[in-house]
Amino acid sequence: MPRLTSIVMIMLGLCAIPVHAQLASYVDGNGNLVFINADPPPTRHTAAKSSLKSLPASAAKAAGELPSGPSSSGSSTTGAAAPGGASVAGSRATKGALVPVAMEPAALSQVVQQTAQKNHVDPALVRAVISTESNWNSSAVSSKGALGLMQLIPGTAQLLGVGNAFDPVQNVEGGTRYLAMLLQRYNGDVTKAVAAYNAGPGAVDRFGGVPDYRETRNYVQKVTSTYFGPGSDRDPHAFVMPKPIYRTQDPDGRVVFSNE
Repeated sequence: MPRLTSIVMIMLGLCAIPVHAQLASYVDGNGNLVFINADPPPTRHTAAKSSLKSLPASAAKAAGELPSGPSSSGSSTTGAAAPGGASVAGSRATKGALVPVAMEPAALSQVVQQTAQKNHVDPALVRAVISTESNWNSSAVSSKGALGLMQLIPGTAQLLGVGNAFDPVQNVEGGTRYLAMLLQRYNGDVTKAVAAYNAGPGAVDRFGGVPDYRETRNYVQKVTSTYFGPGSDRDPHAFVMPKPIYRTQDPDGRVVFSNE
């Protein structure tokens, strides 16, 4: 990541928030790591509560706040096959509306591949999560309100910039970005990241690993079996930990953030 890009983005954020504020991070459309002062999102269990957990010190001063999880069901019960229909380029979402967007399997596969690579996540892991969450049904809705391919709760979808969770492009982008944040939080530990995707990072932190919830244990077992199983095309080197952000002070007393 270019040093100048990191410094400019962070300093712009500092103009609006105190230096001590928590910063949430995400990867933008150009693959740059961006820092924002995020408002607390609703938890996976209720839209009335907020539950945020900071990234570990290994993420340096890029401490990001994560929603407790994109879905509360683990996987949809719709059981539909990969959606067919006309290929759609981009988003058709209108503000406040959830508009189903059809996409051919080949086009959807390309979206997953490109989005995963942009967010430095193994595409095979994203595919395993989608398969477990929705069985590739882009219009899936869980009993607890999780939506789309990667089963995003509306509050979490909003935090991740997903206006239409039924749009495969937006849904995969949001879900993959969240998965990348969890991998960063747990230093590339796939099991913990997947468990947090289902139960929330707070539960994983409290249990020190996979929470002792039957749903979560089954979820982790299914995702990891798919991911580590034969034929998954797994790339063990796909996830790359971002460089830590350091806070220093120059001779003129100005605060400088740098990833070098």
